[in-house]
Amino acid sequence: MNRKPADTLPAPDARVPDYAPEGHPPQPRPKVGVLLANLGTPDGTDYWSMRRYLNEFLSDRRVIDYPRWKWQPLLQTVILGKRPFTSGANYRTIWNEELNESPLMTITRAQTDALRKVLAEEWGDQVMVEFAMRYGNPSTPATVQRMVAAGCDRIVFFALYPQYAGPTTATANDKFFRALMDLKRQPASRTVAPYFDRPDYIDALAASVERTLGGRIPQRLVASFHGMPRRYLLEGDPYHCQCQKTARLLAERLGWPEGTIDTTFQSVFGPEEWLRPYTVEHVAELAREGVTDIAVISPAFSADCIETLEEINGEIRHAFEDAGGQQFTYVPCLNDDPEHIAMMARIVAENVGGWL
Repeated sequence: MNRKPADTLPAPDARVPDYAPEGHPPQPRPKVGVLLANLGTPDGTDYWSMRRYLNEFLSDRRVIDYPRWKWQPLLQTVILGKRPFTSGANYRTIWNEELNESPLMTITRAQTDALRKVLAEEWGDQVMVEFAMRYGNPSTPATVQRMVAAGCDRIVFFALYPQYAGPTTATANDKFFRALMDLKRQPASRTVAPYFDRPDYIDALAASVERTLGGRIPQRLVASFHGMPRRYLLEGDPYHCQCQKTARLLAERLGWPEGTIDTTFQSVFGPEEWLRPYTVEHVAELAREGVTDIAVISPAFSADCIETLEEINGEIRHAFEDAGGQQFTYVPCLNDDPEHIAMMARIVAENVGGWL
């Protein structure tokens, strides 16, 4: 019987049994999963879609940590009685009518497709790349179950938040870990560390600023990060410090005159004090001081969403112009820009060490 030389035989995979007893369920070939995770999106802009989404989001103890006996009655009556209407109206101004979905969904899918293509060039079908949302659909538990059923016995969970925060990175990780609790066979898993100070992330941000402005330097570049209660900083959340470092490194990379870049925080919610300065107040104050030309960038968001497309390019732009500002330039998020995807691919490669 003719046999191939040993060095031409396919390498055995120690994780695939060389026999299967009668009645044993079929086993897919093992592979590594990469699961991208973003905040979430409502399924539609109607009242009930918005209410379901907001209820899940605002019931998360990582987001609102007030005692349930105090918070839930207020949420279920006053807030969810009114907010779905206003939020739905805001989403309708940016909704992707062609695909009937939010821009965050469209962009996250594009990021996933682009990353899948890059990783396939390196590892072929050994890697499965998918995305999920912390709130809404596609849900994290359903996506994890589908990946495991497809053979993913190792998963890199990649929360798309450059700066770590309890209400973003931590709650996304929580949802992933809870999904693992429901599995008979759990995959080995790794979570991606914050990447707020990676040189390739800073380079991608700087390139996006330079590309958008065409080499022009505005009087002020406002780096607007998503806000959080100031109390969280005092309780040990590192988000504020990581935002400040991102802005400082971006300023150094751009090489603009000192004092050109300001760090601010947006999306204030509730009665307590949040991280300051508030973006909407700061841009209005700049205009009153005679600053007529500003650009705004959102380094905490990996994809454009309601907070950037409607809040920054709407409410915050209007606050600046109403106070006398003349030129307002919004610098888009990194989205599926090739430099961003290349950075994501490098992060994945670092996290699959020893797996592939």
